[in-house]
Amino acid sequence: MALMILDRCVGCGTCTMECPTDAIYELDDIFAIDPERCCECVGFYDKPQCVILCPEKAIVPDLEYRESKEELFEKGRRLSAIL
Repeated sequence: MALMILDRCVGCGTCTMECPTDAIYELDDIFAIDPERCCECVGFYDKPQCVILCPEKAIVPDLEYRESKEELFEKGRRLSAIL
């Protein structure tokens, strides 16, 4: 399942620092997560780093994008090879 950034985001950008697949981007002074790139850090870290780092706790699961751990791992592996 991909993650998403809620409206309470203050735009600090802290979430972008550890994203292994560059899924987080800035658009008109707000941040968003590309669900096609988000692997929830599976295969890189034990927990999603953006969730841990966000001071506003504004990053939550995006229920529209359900994926197994295996699918998330494969997505992360594929995207990290491109980067």
